[in-house]
Amino acid sequence: MLSGMTEKPDHPPVPSRDTAPSLPVISVMLIVPDATAAVAWYKDALGAIELWNLGGVAGLEINGAPFFLHEVNPGNPTETSPGQAGVTSTRTEVFADDPDRFIERAVAAGATAGPGIEDHRMPWGTHRQGGFRDPFGHNWSVGDKSPLRPFPARS
Repeated sequence: MLSGMTEKPDHPPVPSRDTAPSLPVISVMLIVPDATAAVAWYKDALGAIELWNLGGVAGLEINGAPFFLHEVNPGNPTETSPGQAGVTSTRTEVFADDPDRFIERAVAAGATAGPGIEDHRMPWGTHRQGGFRDPFGHNWSVGDKSPLRPFPARS
């Protein structure tokens, strides 16, 4: 064995609270022209909570669901805002107890109303959903929480 090296233990380390494995989390990084304005809008319009803010990059969450904002970086042309690109290729999905109220709040704060909220017949029952486009060009779909349950129901 080389000097300074230790033997590999014959058992895995015992997980602690800090090292215990966890499930992966999927999130979205929204590219915006003005991160300061976007942080303020998402906090006011959607009730987002600011986790951290580094100036041009910020972490937010809505009811425990994290998402991130990144100000357009002219040095990285592969990351552009929908306004600069003239199109958006993603739709952010939000599942809320009261989708009607969530959309109304966003529209009252300056979002553009999208598809009207409707009741959709799904295999698991009714799914209520509508949407809006935020002032930074990102499309949001807002629905009830029915798609978050397993289908068919597990016994």
